[in-house]
Amino acid sequence: MSATAPRPLLKRVPPGAWTALAWSAATAYSIIVLVRLPGEGYFPRHYNPLEMPPGNRLNLLIATVLAVAGSAWLRRRPMAALSLLLLGAVAGAMVLNSTEINFLQFLTVDVALCHIAATRPRRVSVPAAGLAIGVLVVYAAVRVLVHFVIGTSTMLTVALTVAVAWLIGDSARQNHEHAETLRAQAAAQAVTAERLRISRELHDMVAHSIGIIALQAGAARRVIETQPTAARDALGAIEGAGREALAGLRRMLGALRQAEPEAAGEGSALRPAPGLADLDRLAEATTAAGVRVELEWHGERRPLPPDIELSAYRIVQESITNVVRHAGTASCLVSIGHGPEELSIEVLDCGSGPGGPGREAAAAAGYGLVGMRERTALLHGEFRAGPRPEGGFRVAARLPLPVGVR
Repeated sequence: MSATAPRPLLKRVPPGAWTALAWSAATAYSIIVLVRLPGEGYFPRHYNPLEMPPGNRLNLLIATVLAVAGSAWLRRRPMAALSLLLLGAVAGAMVLNSTEINFLQFLTVDVALCHIAATRPRRVSVPAAGLAIGVLVVYAAVRVLVHFVIGTSTMLTVALTVAVAWLIGDSARQNHEHAETLRAQAAAQAVTAERLRISRELHDMVAHSIGIIALQAGAARRVIETQPTAARDALGAIEGAGREALAGLRRMLGALRQAEPEAAGEGSALRPAPGLADLDRLAEATTAAGVRVELEWHGERRPLPPDIELSAYRIVQESITNVVRHAGTASCLVSIGHGPEELSIEVLDCGSGPGGPGREAAAAAGYGLVGMRERTALLHGEFRAGPRPEGGFRVAARLPLPVGVR
């Protein structure tokens, strides 16, 4: 079981902690700037915080309680939390007898709004931004109605910060949704690719065995009364092909269960996937079934990557299966060429069965040619299949080799 990477430290901090920190920093700064510090000249607004009027102390206490409650509720009840933070910002402005709600007092609201826009849909975040701007407008309107002065430019600047905070949060939400969509698409593509791979394996493995079984069963049916020995041999070949198909199915099912912990020991006993070394046995089995397969090897034989070995074997196997099913011939030629940069495969037959487009259509009616093309394309190779001018059918594939095995 793979361990997941820990989240970055900043993302592990709950959003309420950021709003509480913003409130504390803004309140502390707003009070400190009104205190006469060493070296400063006289300014009428400087005063000792300890001499704050009782009404302002009450407002500061209320604002702090509202800010703390809003920070605690931000994750579970974002709209209620934003409302409390807005009330806290208004109470904080009243503490300082401010003509407007300045940026620092509204910073907590901006942080909360950014979080809401980043984690909630627009049907929630847009009303939240409207509520924040509405509070600014109402605060200014009330001061105007009671003939108090207002800081219009500051209020407009704070309203602009609301828009910026919403845009930042909404952009983060869109980026997250886009990333999730890409991950979902990648997962779906991986599942589709795996399903195609499994279907190719099942088709190539089962179609050949069933073709051999059908061929041998037909031969046994014809000679069962006149040649019991030949019929017995055909039945033995049917048994061998059936066992081979079952073994392949067990191997595939075992590979599919490798992700299950209890299957880890079971997978080690499975026979490895077939490769070029198994072509001789494939040719012998097909020859025994009545279609002689001649193997020709060109170039220096050497170990190849497992994916190339398996794909080459499956291409030859499916080509031979098509010969057995569609060619109506008694033999075919398989040539394997080990080149310096590629592995070449060619399967030729001189069949008298459906030729030309008819033969190609018969083979393409199933998934054989499609599977061979897909296998070759996955390895960035070339694949060709079609009738021969002199008669019969030709399948050719070229699989490029990795640099390390050239």
